[in-house]
Amino acid sequence: MKIFCVGRNYVEHARELGNEVPDEPVIFMKPKSALLQSHTPFYYPEFSNELHYEAELVLRVSKNGKYINERQASKYYNAITVGIDFTARDIQAELKKKGLPWEKAKAWDNSAVAGIWKDTTPEMLKKPINFSFLKNGELVQTGITSDMLFSFDQILSHISNYFSINIGDLIYTGTPAGVGECVVGDILEGFLEKEKMFELEVK
Repeated sequence: MKIFCVGRNYVEHARELGNEVPDEPVIFMKPKSALLQSHTPFYYPEFSNELHYEAELVLRVSKNGKYINERQASKYYNAITVGIDFTARDIQAELKKKGLPWEKAKAWDNSAVAGIWKDTTPEMLKKPINFSFLKNGELVQTGITSDMLFSFDQILSHISNYFSINIGDLIYTGTPAGVGECVVGDILEGFLEKEKMFELEVK
């Protein structure tokens, strides 16, 4: 199982971090060990002093493929949820300054959260999908797929030009504006439309 992630897929998020708006999907990966298993506590990483949440829509790949045409891409995923791409922002900033890869800031064990899965349908995918993220009961992030720079199908097609995709792979499709810091004791909740997909406490 592979975890693909898309960076800078919402204009306002790219701007809030001072990044250029990309002209093609920005892809990075997390290893299988990055996925927080259900019923496993999430612990604040010992190596960071600035842990940030990034709420995202996540797709689950349902079919093996490579070089997938964008028009066929929706046949290759069958479920969606809301998740978190946790980022050790202080570590990432230091690595970026040195021009180094930043997997240590993004791909550490348990740095990816995925909520409960909801089956996708053609009707669902025809209209914009809303999601939201609460920290301690306060709404801190909202997103809608119509604001994405690159759609689900564009993302999957692009990834498949470089990597084979396989059943069970996950695609984190990018975070909207509003990312921020979380600390021990915070309660984090993700919603797809009005349905709660996950709740976790930072321990």
